[in-house]
Amino acid sequence: MSHAAYVFDAYGTLFDVHAAVRRHADAVGPDGQQLSEIWRVKQLEYSWTRALMGQWRDFWALTEDALDHAFERVPSADKSLRPQLLEAYFKLDCYPEVPAVLKRLKAGGAKVAILSNGSTEMLSSAVGNAALGEVIDDVFSVDSLQTFKTAPAVYDMVTTAYRLYPDAVSFQSSNRWDIAGATKFGFRTIWINRAKMPDEYLDLSPSLILPDLNGVG
Repeated sequence: MSHAAYVFDAYGTLFDVHAAVRRHADAVGPDGQQLSEIWRVKQLEYSWTRALMGQWRDFWALTEDALDHAFERVPSADKSLRPQLLEAYFKLDCYPEVPAVLKRLKAGGAKVAILSNGSTEMLSSAVGNAALGEVIDDVFSVDSLQTFKTAPAVYDMVTTAYRLYPDAVSFQSSNRWDIAGATKFGFRTIWINRAKMPDEYLDLSPSLILPDLNGVG
């Protein structure tokens, strides 16, 4: 089934959120995976709590806060690596299949876009680092709304900009909670279950579950 627009979450879907710590794995030490996992979990938690309390702090600031918390939780990791890890996160690697999938969708005549909690600067850096600028038509950041997913207003940025009904948009995310929010909004949703996690939010099921972006279309 073809759609007028294919819209992708950024972090964990297009860009590997654990690539930053992995890039400095030897320096971080044996607890690097734990550090990276805590960093990601707290980054998301901070976005949800900030949205609920209505106190805006952009995603890059939350990323910094989350890393500081992760260092406190993993004392074996050298805190002096903070600048290097943040620089690496600002220029995350994309997953191997991403460029080819996006090129194929764009060649088919669809709009290709990112819809992300990430700040405008973060997303611009990641897109540039992955050389995806030629295949991505638009990057929608929550900066203009000063709230985070799963607020319906975030998903509405796409339908308003493209003047589409929600069911004309195929939305892809590796985050099951994001897929739940997008499903509730009315998008056709594909959960990119890279981590082979069990399903949840069973009342808000995705249209399709894939292990990676191959097969999106």
